[in-house]
Amino acid sequence: MAIERVGRISPDQSLQPNPSDADSTLLSVEDLRTSFMVGNHEFRAVDGVSFTVGQGEVVGLVGESGSGKSLTALSLMRLVPHPGRIVGGHAWFEGVDLVTCPEETMQSIRGRKIGMIFQDPQTALNPMLTIGALIREGLQTHFAISKREATDRALSLLQKVHIPDPYRIMQSYPHELSGGMKQRVMVAIAVSCEPRLMLADEPTTALDVTVQAQILELIIEAAHSAGAAMVLITHDLAVVAGYTSKVVVMFAGRVVETAPTRDVFYSPRHPYTAELIRTTPRLDRRGRRRSLSPNHGFSESESVSGGCPYAPRCEYVESECLVAEPKLELSNDHHSVACWVKPKLETV
Repeated sequence: MAIERVGRISPDQSLQPNPSDADSTLLSVEDLRTSFMVGNHEFRAVDGVSFTVGQGEVVGLVGESGSGKSLTALSLMRLVPHPGRIVGGHAWFEGVDLVTCPEETMQSIRGRKIGMIFQDPQTALNPMLTIGALIREGLQTHFAISKREATDRALSLLQKVHIPDPYRIMQSYPHELSGGMKQRVMVAIAVSCEPRLMLADEPTTALDVTVQAQILELIIEAAHSAGAAMVLITHDLAVVAGYTSKVVVMFAGRVVETAPTRDVFYSPRHPYTAELIRTTPRLDRRGRRRSLSPNHGFSESESVSGGCPYAPRCEYVESECLVAEPKLELSNDHHSVACWVKPKLETV
C-alpha cells in the first residue's frame, strides 16, 4: 500500500482531522499520572497528561529526553517499571479504561489491539528465543491457530517488512541480527495481530540515517495497511513534520501544547514549542542553529513549586508564571496551550 506522507508542510495544507466526528476517537487519555517514589519524595514523571487519538490518525508525541514521552506509552500499556506506578487518570480505549481494567483484560489487549514498537529492540526481544518463536508467540496467544499456520504468518510478516531470506532469519536469534534488522522484526511483531493502535517509541534510535528512513517508512506503511492509528514518540521534529497530522508537545511530564501539525510549525503558542523548532537543523538557515535554554533547577518538576515548570527557562516569564501552573486551554481552532503569557513567537 502506498504510504501517505505529509512531506514538507506548506501553509495551505490542511492536516487537521475532522473534530466534529466524536465517534472517530480511538484513544482518549485523561489526566494520566505516573509517579516514582525516591525515598520519601514522589517524583511525578507523568503529571496530568491528556490527549486523544482518532481512528487511523498518526499523532506525534514530542519533547526532549526526560519529558515523559516514553513513560506515557508504558503507562498506557501498563508496563511501568518498578518502583513506578500509575497513580491516577484514565485512558479510554474501545470502552475499556486501560488504567483500571483487570490485568487479564490488559493481557488480551497488549499485542492484539495495541501493538508497541519499543525504543531498543536489543533489550525488548527475548535473547533465548528465535525470531520465528518470537513472532509465533503473539499469534498463538491471541488466535486459535496451529504452529504451522503461525509459522506461515510469521514468514509473510518478515517478507512484508522487507527482510531478505526470511527462512534463515526465522531460525536466527536476536543477537545475530543488525540493529536495523532487529527493528524490522519489532515492526513485524507489532503488526502481527493487526492491532487498532500502535505505539512507536523512538523507533529509529541508534540507527544510521538511511536505515532510519527505511524503518519509518515501514512503520507508517504497516500502520496504514492494518488501518491502525499510531502514536509516534520522538524528539525529531523533522519526523513529526513528515508523518503526523497532530502534535502533542510534552515538558516535565506535562502536555504544554496540542495542535494540528501545520499549526505547531507555523504558529506555535508555547515558548517551549518555539524553542524546539528553533533548535531543529535546517538547510535554509545554516549557522543559525540555537541550543535549548538551560534549566537552572535540579529537575523540571522541582524548578518552580506551584508555578509553571517551564518558567526557569522561559524568556517571557511573568510574576504569575512563578506562583500558578497554567492549565491546558482549548481554543476554537483546536489548538490547546498551557501558558499564561501566550506571546507572539518566532521560530527562526
